[in-house]
Amino acid sequence: MITRETLKEVIISQREFLNKSEQGTLRERKEEIKIEDSFVIIITGIRRCGKSTFLNQILKKQKRGYYLDLEDPRLEGFELSDFNKVEAIMKEIYGGGGIYFFDEIQNISRWEKFIRYLTDKKERIIITGSNATLLSRELGTKLTGRHLQVEMFPFSFVEFLDMKAKAPSIKSFEEYLYKGGFPEYLKKENPSILHQLLSDVVMKDIAVRFGIKNTNILNKIAVYLISNAGKEFSHNSIKKIFEIKSVQSVIDYVSYFENAYLVFTIPRFSYSYRKQQVNPKKVYSIDNGFSYNNSASFSKDMGKMLENVVFLGLRRKFKDIFYFQEKNECDFVVKEKEKVTSAIQVCFDFNEETKNREISGLISALNEFKLKTGLILTYNQDDEFLVDDKKIIVKPVWKWLLKS
Repeated sequence: MITRETLKEVIISQREFLNKSEQGTLRERKEEIKIEDSFVIIITGIRRCGKSTFLNQILKKQKRGYYLDLEDPRLEGFELSDFNKVEAIMKEIYGGGGIYFFDEIQNISRWEKFIRYLTDKKERIIITGSNATLLSRELGTKLTGRHLQVEMFPFSFVEFLDMKAKAPSIKSFEEYLYKGGFPEYLKKENPSILHQLLSDVVMKDIAVRFGIKNTNILNKIAVYLISNAGKEFSHNSIKKIFEIKSVQSVIDYVSYFENAYLVFTIPRFSYSYRKQQVNPKKVYSIDNGFSYNNSASFSKDMGKMLENVVFLGLRRKFKDIFYFQEKNECDFVVKEKEKVTSAIQVCFDFNEETKNREISGLISALNEFKLKTGLILTYNQDDEFLVDDKKIIVKPVWKWLLKS
């Protein structure tokens, strides 16, 4: 329980800090936010990707709003009942009719009960959180059909260019390829920022929340996964590498990392859901700069760095992403409304040595899904040709990112 005086002090000081803060780089997804009565907008994403700044951008456009960051250390011991005091204080200070903004709300036990109370009163609410499953599970139970989830990622290439005030080119893309898109890191370029981020995700979002005592193993698995972006893995292989007794523990750990947006995994395409679960998956990192600064081996494979950037470009738009593998492999196939709509191959250098392999994998996927056009994304090559009546477009990743 927090005293009323402390709550009032925190609410006022947080708002004053926001008012003084710069607006920051405008995000591409800002147009998706339509605030309606009796509805909750959930903004999820990894720590430090810019959720709070995004909230501030929305807040500054509103005539009246109420804001509370629940990660403020002064709110240690905050309980469900304290929300009632917060509501009263906010209306006392700012008057009625405002939009509620709650930052990192998943830190408070049973928070969804208060949010349901506000929606029943036809209030407008935006909340953020760093754990997708926690938020979705609770709101799915209490607010079925009354919430909309918007995912946020570190800066896209377009947002990176906006922040850095640079023109799109192979040179600016190379900088993005290595530095990634975490806003604070791009401002200061201090690797310690990304080291601390890894520690915070592993410790605060996973170890503390799920009562995991062996944090050393947890950290090693996290580094292993972000170091091997674009590569296949199985839960059993991780079990053997790190000599973990139970494969279920590995399954849990990987799930925790995914829910905290540290990594993403994609299955091998199969029409059988069971086979999707049994076959090896591929793993991708939340950000190239994050992996580069927390792993000694990540930057040694430029092809995998390029593939990770392409995956993130796809994941910003689509959730059903697979890799395809029969006799040959295609890096990505995207499914929309139960139908595969695109097949994409990523190749750092499309030359005589790699050409046959890349085309064979892509053609296999195009034939399987009856697609007429395939895409090969490269570091900096443009081309277009026909193979077996299939149109193959070769395009630099940086140009593709500008349009995607």
